Amino acid sequence: MSGIYLPAMKPDDWSRFLAEPKHWKKGYSAMSLAMCWQEADGFPESVTTVFNQSDFKQLHDIELLLAIPEHKVPLPGGEAASQNDIFILAKGGGQLFSIAVEGKVSEPFGDKYINDWYKDPSPGKMKRLGFLCALLGLRPDEVSDIRYQLLHRTASAVLEAQRFNAPNAMMLVHSFSQTNEWFEDYAAFAALFGVEAKVNRVYSAGIIGDINLFLCWVKGDEKYLSMEPASRIIRGTVAARKCECCGHHEIGITTVAGDFMSLKIGMKVEVYE
Repeated sequence: MSGIYLPAMKPDDWSRFLAEPKHWKKGYSAMSLAMCWQEADGFPESVTTVFNQSDFKQLHDIELLLAIPEHKVPLPGGEAASQNDIFILAKGGGQLFSIAVEGKVSEPFGDKYINDWYKDPSPGKMKRLGFLCALLGLRPDEVSDIRYQLLHRTASAVLEAQRFNAPNAMMLVHSFSQTNEWFEDYAAFAALFGVEAKVNRVYSAGIIGDINLFLCWVKGDEKYLSMEPASRIIRGTVAARKCECCGHHEIGITTVAGDFMSLKIGMKVEVYE
């Protein structure tokens, strides 16, 4: 996997990395998450508010250093990686944080619980489940009713903390569901670490190796459920021409295909020198 990443200039740039492109729709988590985080200067307000109200001073005024959409973290036992909706490297209280963000609206945490995913397990699945449980300090027999996605997403936060020498890791669910759909699955997972989870709260899940693990569920602003990127992007060069009908001059864009498009009041534009 390449270590070279290209910057996202607009929410649409996130869509090309999706594991399921069909989820790039208004009201779905992929688009809602992209609209929210691309608009923010750092962490979105909904996340910042929860962090600043937490009992953990190192999260107060935390600074986002790097955010990578659809970031894949390789795992032992097969070729499929844990594909984080966003991976974040942040700094707070002089400490680095590795944060794996899982976006949600009404979609469940994957389509399988561990007991479904692990039926007639292959050697690869045996290796992976053993690795995930050992990493997180859990027993295979106590995770059977847990969503598989929650297990490997949390593990990816810990693995990236190890890679970046960050003393802190967090699995952050950023849900735009206004009824907190699937929260009970998150709460069941948090309970494995002795956490009685609530919405908009940060919890310590203990120390994993030498890494402080945190769990958090943030309820996002519902306005992002109805937002969507511009229907299409038109690129070209600003130009002027004389109207063939009345002879007046008009300003527009000569597209890369050579077509002329008039600029009208109300159009949204991006200008590059």
